[in-house]
Amino acid sequence: MQEPRDPLRVLLVATSLDIVGGQAVQADYLRRGLEAEASVDLRFLPINPRLPGPLRLLQRIKYVRTVTTFTWFTLKLLWAAPRADVLHIFAGSYFSFMVAPAPALLVARILNKRSVLHYHDGRAEAYLSTWRSAVPLIKLADVVIAPSDYLVDVFARFGIPARCIYNVVALDELQFRLREHPRPRFLHNRGLEPLYDVPCTLRAFRRIQDRHPEAELVVANDGSQRAELEAMAKELGLNARFVGMVPPERNATMYEEADVYLMSPRIDNMPGSVLECYATGVPLVSTDAGGVPYIVEHERTGLLVPVGDSDALAAAALRLLEEKGLAARLTRAGHAELDKYRWPPIRDAWLDLYRELTTA
Repeated sequence: MQEPRDPLRVLLVATSLDIVGGQAVQADYLRRGLEAEASVDLRFLPINPRLPGPLRLLQRIKYVRTVTTFTWFTLKLLWAAPRADVLHIFAGSYFSFMVAPAPALLVARILNKRSVLHYHDGRAEAYLSTWRSAVPLIKLADVVIAPSDYLVDVFARFGIPARCIYNVVALDELQFRLREHPRPRFLHNRGLEPLYDVPCTLRAFRRIQDRHPEAELVVANDGSQRAELEAMAKELGLNARFVGMVPPERNATMYEEADVYLMSPRIDNMPGSVLECYATGVPLVSTDAGGVPYIVEHERTGLLVPVGDSDALAAAALRLLEEKGLAARLTRAGHAELDKYRWPPIRDAWLDLYRELTTA
């Protein structure tokens, strides 16, 4: 194995911000942070590259887009991988795992390059249970990293040793405000996809609005169910606004304008929105899906209810509005949790891992 160089050459294979989602946001945080490190020569290879020049028109055509994007990604991977010491590969589940992380792991193994599989997907257990090829492919990685202890436990059940390095939150951009008396201004900021069960949040808000007619709900983000959810909100007569994707420069303002955060996922890993609530002082109510109880302690840093229970979600949210001192107590405790999610300790964890891989 070749000796490590200084600076260490790391190829980050991940989703770009052209695709909406938590993986892209985390990859961008990590990329920007590591690019500032003198000891790392970071190169970024998006798994969703834009084709050059006129070829970009092909990415507007269904099916053709998939083939041409995969071909271009593979060519760029074959060019960049030999020039790297470590391939740092972001991954999700199902088809997305096969089209980019799996080829990157195979190329790393063929070229005898060290590889890190950085897995971000709360659906891991279902995926590993149903796709038999997934476990041996994941085991091609020298190290598997998950952003939550929840996923570490899931991988262990399938005989895959994994370590936890937490996600990063851009805390410097967020201001903490203590909400002694929360107003009925609610925020939901998860993808509008089935796994996040946004209808449960809407049904809960109907009950909240019955008690507090002045209540407002902002539904940020986007997804395949947006039109269906907007129709449902109208049918329920909700004071709800669907605002779509919120640009990064508006993120802090969005949280500042909210007084309670509601979410009701059925499957989850380590939602960054929880950490943003901790950073801004927005008390949160969530279902206890997947990795959420690993970062939210019921009655200490937030309120948790059973998955799919819109009545319990509404009742917990009403407690925040009506139970004196509850919101302030929860948000103070949540804010105290943030030190381990700041960039310096996470940067050190990644740099230590890269050194470990290249000096072994």
